Amino acid sequence: MHLFRKPEPALLTGRRPSPAGAAGRGEAAPFGRSEAGGPEVSAFTLDNGLDVVVVPDHRAPVATHMIWYRNGSADDPIGQSGIAHFLEHLMFKGTEAHPVGAFSKAVSGLGGQENAFTSYDYTAYFQRVARDHLGTMMSFEADRMTGLVLDDAVVAPERDVVLEERRMRVETDPSAQLSEAMAASLFVHHPYGIPIIGWMHEIEELNRGHALDYYKRFYTPENAILVVAGDVTPDEVRRLADSTYGRVAPQGARPIRVRPREPEPKAMRRIAIADPKVEQPTLQRLYLAPSCITARDGGCHALELLAELLGGGATSYLYRKLVLEQGIAVNAGAWYMGSAIDDTRFSVYAVPAEGVSLEALEEAVDKALRKAPSEALGPEAIERAKTRLVAETVYSSDSQSSLARIFGSALAIGETIEEVRRWPSDIESVTREQLVEAAGRYLTPARSVTGYLIKSSDPDAPATAVSA
Repeated sequence: MHLFRKPEPALLTGRRPSPAGAAGRGEAAPFGRSEAGGPEVSAFTLDNGLDVVVVPDHRAPVATHMIWYRNGSADDPIGQSGIAHFLEHLMFKGTEAHPVGAFSKAVSGLGGQENAFTSYDYTAYFQRVARDHLGTMMSFEADRMTGLVLDDAVVAPERDVVLEERRMRVETDPSAQLSEAMAASLFVHHPYGIPIIGWMHEIEELNRGHALDYYKRFYTPENAILVVAGDVTPDEVRRLADSTYGRVAPQGARPIRVRPREPEPKAMRRIAIADPKVEQPTLQRLYLAPSCITARDGGCHALELLAELLGGGATSYLYRKLVLEQGIAVNAGAWYMGSAIDDTRFSVYAVPAEGVSLEALEEAVDKALRKAPSEALGPEAIERAKTRLVAETVYSSDSQSSLARIFGSALAIGETIEEVRRWPSDIESVTREQLVEAAGRYLTPARSVTGYLIKSSDPDAPATAVSA
């Protein structure tokens, strides 16, 4: 994953604000060695199978410590949606060596920051502390890799916390309900169509046994990636990792991720959510598209650049056509979630101006997309988009947490360090012909789900959803 891609959805535990946000872009940072396309990253593997990545950043005497597990909500067993996220919450409930709250109190006492998040393809835990305390963080995190203690006295109340989280984030938010419905319609067979937090009725049934089974399956050294970014050296990190994580016994083999493949879509789909709480109607469109893993022929780079050209800000094609020229929208854009293991989503959205219907806005969006190959993909526009994206590589990598996230998330989905470092040159090499081919192949009605977010005229009416 790169922070200049559309960030993958992630759910934070909510205990402390994340330095860079669960899915937000970081602040920015020059690479340690710009001519190589990135910092001088070191990587090695411990004897128990734990992968380790060291990203030097010597500007301040601090270190960001992240442990990534190669499991996310898309790996939840059938009927147990939300178990990856639920277990993330339970990981803060203590071990035999460190009772509940001890880890967090230690981080706070050292003046550090901590949090965790769950996404579709991975779960990560991180702390940012003074470099002298890196070994302490490793010791705590290695302990809860195998020493988690759970009983019903902590499991049931924490399940209630997750249920309330879902009520607050989804059940009372029409926009979130539309997003869930659109994802479920786009992914008719793949678990990317299931919300990370899980379905309400399945969260209610999650129990201690489910959590422990999932924990024993995925929380092993050979399934984890340790990323340390900061004022450290590779030798120092290796020594500390060997003395902490290196003591965790391996289970012999990394767990196999078994996922169904999404079938080739054949029909366009439409969904509408009407709710009196809607303040601003919105048009959303999702297209099924390959990810950086399923399109290793370079197709994902064309889609990344296409999203920037079509909807990457106030200078993009859709914004210019719909907002500035036609005045029928107050906002318009596009994004591509390329950082995923399996086929993913490309999105176009627009917000209508006062008095403009969603139907009229959709017609204008479709007309603009049909004309995009001739109007949006000129040589100058392509070069400007490339420059913006590559510049964001530098800007987004300024914070330590962003550097750690870039490499950790990439490795967690199966990319390599070299692929991350090569990204700027891969973007520079995208041709106009590749952009036209990507638009024609993937931005087609049969691959799409269109969503309307509508304000209900009846203030007493409950939310309603319609699909076709």
